Amino acid sequence: MPRFKRSEHLPVKKLSGVTLAIGAAVMSGVAVFVNGYGVRAWAQTADATTYTTFKNIVAALALVAIALIAGSRSKTRSVLRSASTRQWLGLAAVAVLGGAVAFALFFEGLARASSTQAAFIHKTLVIWVGILAVGLLRERLRSIHIFAVVMLVAGQVLLVGGLTDVAFGVGEVMILGATLLWSIEIVIAKRLLNELSSLTVGVARMGGGAIVLVLYGAGRALTGNGFAAIGAVTLGQIGWVLATGVMLAGFVAVWYAALARATAIDATAILAGGAVITALLQSYVRGARVVSPVGLAFVAIGAAVVALAGVGMRRGLAPDVSSDT
Repeated sequence: MPRFKRSEHLPVKKLSGVTLAIGAAVMSGVAVFVNGYGVRAWAQTADATTYTTFKNIVAALALVAIALIAGSRSKTRSVLRSASTRQWLGLAAVAVLGGAVAFALFFEGLARASSTQAAFIHKTLVIWVGILAVGLLRERLRSIHIFAVVMLVAGQVLLVGGLTDVAFGVGEVMILGATLLWSIEIVIAKRLLNELSSLTVGVARMGGGAIVLVLYGAGRALTGNGFAAIGAVTLGQIGWVLATGVMLAGFVAVWYAALARATAIDATAILAGGAVITALLQSYVRGARVVSPVGLAFVAIGAAVVALAGVGMRRGLAPDVSSDT
């Protein structure tokens, strides 16, 4: 594949990437809040993996619809026909790791771990992506990034009320595993997005992941788990799956578009700002007290600093976004 050449449009590309990452953060914050209702509604008749499977199926179908509306069907087919073995393996890894296994681990872990510790573990995503992006994507970790990560992590610690009573059990291990898998997926996707469209990678992630989750659920159903209780699902539960699935599709489309234009470190750090949206929604809609307004401010400052730095970065400091293939 030819190398991606820097052009006069690079600053505009970075600006759009930062803007899209901010949009993804807002969508993520809202989705986390809404998913809380969906998980509780489905807990009455089915487990978390079943809920995740059907939600991801809806997301995959919605992304296919978006691709068709965008008129990229023939283009996507042409790209996939000419895709290399390495690209196919990359798409498979994104689907299995990020679109299936990580989701199953996260929601099963969420059913076993405390919500505060789960939130903190998941928000360490920015740390793992930073480490992998520097080592594998050759992105530059600047002092502004280190400051932002410190602010983001410190803010999360304050938001969960401190980590003095941390108990690292099976649930926490599962959530950490999911977080690590998502960080690996982000790095793989970033490389693929230098060569493939964001919708192509998004459809592969959610479509392939949904297939894996369905096969996993079908296997569990044979033992009386998984889809075994699907007959008891209510219209209300179906409504939650449709709502959260469409939201997930929108998030994946915007997130991958952002990742294609911004560095993985910048995009992930900005994404962590979604915790502010979730906390505000919980406060105003549910009446929940914000444990630490200072922590909320720290998270907002960390995400904002990266966003502003990403927009204002001089061209000479822009990271290498070329492909080695």
